[in-house]
Amino acid sequence: MSGKIYVGVDMGGTNIKVGLCDENGQLLQTFEGPTGSDGSEAVLTRIADYVRKIVADSPYEWEQVAGIGAGIAGFMDIPEGFVKLSPNLGWRNVPVKKTLEAKLGKPVSIDNDANVAALGEAWSGAGAGIPNVVCYTLGTGVGGGIIINGKIYQGSTGMAGELGHMSIVPDLEAINCGCGQVGCLETVSSATGIIRMANDAVVRGDKTTLSLIENITAKDVFDAAKSGDEASLRIVNRAAYYLGRSMAVLAVIVNPQRFVIGGGVSKAGDILFDPIREIFKKYTPEAAQEGVDIVPAKLGNDAGIVGAAGLNLR
Repeated sequence: MSGKIYVGVDMGGTNIKVGLCDENGQLLQTFEGPTGSDGSEAVLTRIADYVRKIVADSPYEWEQVAGIGAGIAGFMDIPEGFVKLSPNLGWRNVPVKKTLEAKLGKPVSIDNDANVAALGEAWSGAGAGIPNVVCYTLGTGVGGGIIINGKIYQGSTGMAGELGHMSIVPDLEAINCGCGQVGCLETVSSATGIIRMANDAVVRGDKTTLSLIENITAKDVFDAAKSGDEASLRIVNRAAYYLGRSMAVLAVIVNPQRFVIGGGVSKAGDILFDPIREIFKKYTPEAAQEGVDIVPAKLGNDAGIVGAAGLNLR
């Protein structure tokens, strides 16, 4: 088959997902294999093997591979292709770009996993065809990515887009975040934050059906809210409130055309999205909210491999 193809690698602590994309960001084929815990050199060798395997098992030739991208959770020197610290992988100062290029003989780019998920949505997901997009990923934490003129905005050290660590909760309501700061968005709008608020409500003795559940999940909270449980509704509205406020801040700084929300929490639907839109409209100047929409992500768990594949189109 003719045309260039791009390989995306989504590196997790347990499994590595690899995907092939065409020049339009369409996912053509995927492969998943174990990460292993036998050190960075062994894992990078495994990745190179997975990349070669997925291409060999496809109708494409190795010569058609135009580039390989990897999304990795952690802190990194993106231009140099170094992972400075990845707690999930137990890596520190690993030269991923240089090592994979030596093993594969192809251009390699790396980026933060939240950034590549944002790029995936911007390339062929909910932000396709829109040059300026801000993406949120609501899961265990709150990740994010900022796309300006079709490209990831990384800032001076690669820390741009850490939306979950906007200190937005007022001091009297704020709690400590895992990043070391206080009042981060992640403490109230992530699945972890929602579960924490639910457990607090049960401990306080609030009248709620959540008290009947042994191990509360974020889905339990959303389901209870949809059934009219008042304590759950307050929790959902609080999570939505700070998401909407954070978007109002970004609207006057970045001025995106669209906010895309992905991750497991985003599956809650209108009970989450409606109050986010309401708060955004309330706190954003009219000129900055004109034409802006807030929509759910489309690519689901494939956003990371699609975005990683697109790193070499930057």
